[in-house]
Amino acid sequence: MKKFIIAAVLLLSVSFTYAQFNFGIKAGYNSSLSFSNVNSVVTGAYNLDNVKAEVWNNFQAGVFARIGFNKVYFQPELLYSIQKKDYILTLNDAVNKNVSVDKLVNISTVDVPLLLGYKILDLKILNVRAFAGPKLRFDAGSTLGYTKLTGGNFDANSLLSDAKKAQLGLDMGVGVDLLMLTLDVRYNLIGNMYDAKLSDFNLPSSTFVISLGWKIF
Repeated sequence: MKKFIIAAVLLLSVSFTYAQFNFGIKAGYNSSLSFSNVNSVVTGAYNLDNVKAEVWNNFQAGVFARIGFNKVYFQPELLYSIQKKDYILTLNDAVNKNVSVDKLVNISTVDVPLLLGYKILDLKILNVRAFAGPKLRFDAGSTLGYTKLTGGNFDANSLLSDAKKAQLGLDMGVGVDLLMLTLDVRYNLIGNMYDAKLSDFNLPSSTFVISLGWKIF
């Protein structure tokens, strides 16, 4: 056992000697755009006005590390992510149809992506990357509520759904590094954060994310 520990320490020491290591901070915008509604960009239903309206409600911030071996690198991240939405929903009641209700969604999570990347273009001051990897997501105080319930035999409390404590997803995307700046565009593929009690509850958890980072060293 002692020999194994010594060998592991020596291997790590050699790896970090020849590896390139970076650490930095990053912040980004979580869009509401998923593959299921990506055609809304073409039609103009999702545009820059949507981004401006959502930017303070949908964001993430955190830190990242990057360990590189030639063109291949490993990048773990620790991110705090927020998504807030207000939907107007129509429920079908047995007595009164077209019951209107506001659905308020607040997703607060801690995300841990573990990304494996490859530098497609590797220059001294500029590189272009592609990456993918699993992402662990942990609930950090998400809430779901319904307000302005008018008509029908509905109890607002009965419509509440609990957020899942943890989920496993997948991140994939491309990035560009210019000196100490790093820009990523990625798609996070992950399931609904809520055990929804309504069949028409469909919050786009799998969305596009744009983030900008700064390598401290």
